Amino acid sequence: SGINAEYGGPKQGISHYHETLGENILGVELAFSGLDIQFKKNVASTVYCTQPLTKKDYKMLVYAIKNHYWYQMYLDDLPIWAIVGEKNEEQFTVWTHRKIEIGYNGDNIVDVTVTTEKKAPISQGAVLEMSYEVTWSESSVKFKDRYDKYLDASFFKHKIHWFSIFNSFMMVIFLVGLVAMILMRTLRKDYQRYSKDDDLDDIERDLGDEYGWKQIHGDVFRPSAHTLFFSTIVGTGCQLSCAA
Repeated sequence: SGINAEYGGPKQGISHYHETLGENILGVELAFSGLDIQFKKNVASTVYCTQPLTKKDYKMLVYAIKNHYWYQMYLDDLPIWAIVGEKNEEQFTVWTHRKIEIGYNGDNIVDVTVTTEKKAPISQGAVLEMSYEVTWSESSVKFKDRYDKYLDASFFKHKIHWFSIFNSFMMVIFLVGLVAMILMRTLRKDYQRYSKDDDLDDIERDLGDEYGWKQIHGDVFRPSAHTLFFSTIVGTGCQLSCAA
């Protein structure tokens, strides 16, 4: 439905696709919005979708607003983000108008921004009237530099969570110390035996029984019976089928 494709578009059916195999595995599913955008052609405010809210759609939108869901769109491989809606006191509202501003340099798109406007309250059975407008403007940004703003750390304005970093650092130190202590207690007796072995001659050492890790060192370094077959199935990723 139109809701599942972020309120849909003028098309009756919204097609879905995956850019790469990795996006398919991660569950990233792209959908064509169906918005009619032509190069250097401004679009006045236009209603492109009228969607009545069923009980299922209403619950889905309420869940998205409560959890501060954002949606992401792409125009000429440039990403843009917008929030689904907001909660005002006890009323849930969604943004029903998208204002898309596109910057171009020559025959190339170099900048895209989207602004959401017109909040509308939602309820079961309400009808949402979605609209959009497109504004083109010439930009001095070169095509090769159009991704620079996305690489700027200040663009996203993320705060560094120093407490989480310190907590993770202390957890790593604790786990390393715990593993080291267990290994030292387990191998301490072996170290004492090995130091005594230095006082024995070769004959007495050969007659002694192997103990500790020496009992399994032969299996650890023993090559597999079918080395070529084993390396082939591991190299093609067959072991992933066991973890699925």
